[in-house]
Amino acid sequence: MLTAMKDLDDIRAQSPEQGFQFPGVFEINAMGSASAQLERKVVEVLEGLGLGVLAGSQRVKPSRAGNYVSVSVSFTCPSRELYDAAHAALRADPAVRWTL
Repeated sequence: MLTAMKDLDDIRAQSPEQGFQFPGVFEINAMGSASAQLERKVVEVLEGLGLGVLAGSQRVKPSRAGNYVSVSVSFTCPSRELYDAAHAALRADPAVRWTL
């Protein structure tokens, strides 16, 4: 028996304890070139959207060869729309290859 796939925007938590809850604190990861200063760019993009980056939450992990870097930060976000805007803004930067 085949079931229809749901659009990601239509998926909702089955109970209040599950899924994204806004406002809330979230983590975002951006990966890109090690020479692109992503450590600075990620924070600038989030703060430019009016999101509060939590002090001391930034983690940076270089790739084995050192060509790429993954930057993770936690931030406060009041709505799903701003959460999605944060991912879109980071992905729009040519130095960012992926976000999670």
